[in-house]
Amino acid sequence: MLYKGAMPPRGLDLIAFDGDDTLWHNERSYREGRERFRQLLARAGVVLSEEEMEASVNRTELANLDYYGYGVSSFVLSLIETAIDLTGGRITGADLRGTIELAKHMLREDIELFPSVREVLTALAASYPLMLVTKGDLLHQTSKLERSGLRDCFRFVEVVSHKTADVYAAILVRHGVDPNCFLMIGNSLRSDVLPVVEAGGWAVHIPAALSWSHEHADVPPHAKGRYFEVTALEHLPDVIETLAKSAVRNSA
Repeated sequence: MLYKGAMPPRGLDLIAFDGDDTLWHNERSYREGRERFRQLLARAGVVLSEEEMEASVNRTELANLDYYGYGVSSFVLSLIETAIDLTGGRITGADLRGTIELAKHMLREDIELFPSVREVLTALAASYPLMLVTKGDLLHQTSKLERSGLRDCFRFVEVVSHKTADVYAAILVRHGVDPNCFLMIGNSLRSDVLPVVEAGGWAVHIPAALSWSHEHADVPPHAKGRYFEVTALEHLPDVIETLAKSAVRNSA
């Protein structure tokens, strides 16, 4: 859905992409991890429904974001803490080793791109400077980018702990980009759309089939004129063409 609103006055100087669940699958790995964790707890004598386990893990993860940030390491530390809490400290070292093995599995699993990602990025990179803006662990995120085969598409890479308006503003200052000529594409309203709009930029929301509930957010009315929503990445060039045509009209 395209929302009406003011368009960039001179086109786009930088186009940025989120990585996880925008370019490649990610959340399904965490959901599989939570299920393996639920089975681990069952073997340790704690039987929970999927809903109960999800609530417990989410509660711990959210409480730990300010300490550990995002990523597999943060996730597994939160699983260990949850296991200790749910078992009253009776969880064994052998069972906890299972969470460590889970982390290693998640860190080295194959990267699967969404449809049309390589084609769209390759085409855009021929006309625009592209940037990856992803949050999480630096080593893991850069490893995923290298293993994705997409590294050559990006002129710039920014791995951040959090995605806030201040973080985006600092990135744009560092690269000398006017916020009004910046476009961010991602699956998360909370991380990829709203803070970019607050920083004065533009955004494209591509909802993912699977997303962490923490990334959901309500969109305030004033933000709707600054972002677009498409169902798949293959529709992104249409949005960029709309912005380009508007820029030509505004400069005439």
